Amino acid sequence: MSVWEVRLSNSRNLPYFFNTDTKQSSWDAPSELSQSQIDTLPGAELLKGGSVDARPSKVRASHLLVKHSGSRRPSSWKEKNITRSKDEAVAILRQYEAQIAGSADTFADLARAHSDCSSHDHGGDLGWFTPGQMQKPFEDAAYALKVGQISDVVSTDSGVHLILRTG
Repeated sequence: MSVWEVRLSNSRNLPYFFNTDTKQSSWDAPSELSQSQIDTLPGAELLKGGSVDARPSKVRASHLLVKHSGSRRPSSWKEKNITRSKDEAVAILRQYEAQIAGSADTFADLARAHSDCSSHDHGGDLGWFTPGQMQKPFEDAAYALKVGQISDVVSTDSGVHLILRTG
């Protein structure tokens, strides 16, 4: 069965349907879904023009990404071919987490030195984003944090992350 979610278009600022298995997107609801199924999709609150969980309209976050061999693009500015397992990537993040010990400055320093994302140049800062712009697990974790809080390990198609909410 296909896995659908609702995302927000950056260019049109409108919700659309995205299939996480096939990477297909559509402005129209998938014909195989009933209205009750659509209402329970991740991001369905975007279809109503509001938010069921009273989320802010945007947040700002930094992250420290460790890619693994199962990441959608297992390469980075540091390594041309990443071969570590997901478990190894999580273990690396746990070591960083222990070093960070809640310090935003240490978080930024470690992201600059070690993050597999191009945001490493900016201490992991991703800037402001709105619902639908990030992969759903990342978005959900970032929105669940209070400003200054750091997430537990979050897994996405990109790899595993620690997320620091900064705004």
